[in-house]
Amino acid sequence: MGICSWLVLGGIAGWLASIIKGTNARMGMLANIVAGIVGAMLGGWVFSFFGGRGVTGFNLYSLLVATVGAVLLLSILQAIRK
Repeated sequence: MGICSWLVLGGIAGWLASIIKGTNARMGMLANIVAGIVGAMLGGWVFSFFGGRGVTGFNLYSLLVATVGAVLLLSILQAIRK
């Protein structure tokens, strides 16, 4: 995947994760993109740990992996802040 694909997929995944976690009002576009990209790496690691595949390209499966990873990331960050 190219850098533009990473930015778009990361932005969408970060935005979905922020809606799921209820942090959408506090997060801007840049924070959503960063959460999505880091979440894609975290989600890929978690999915591969359980025998699945990580991010495979610009598709719905990769969006699911990145969103799950971003939700995990936001959950960890919320736990640290409290």
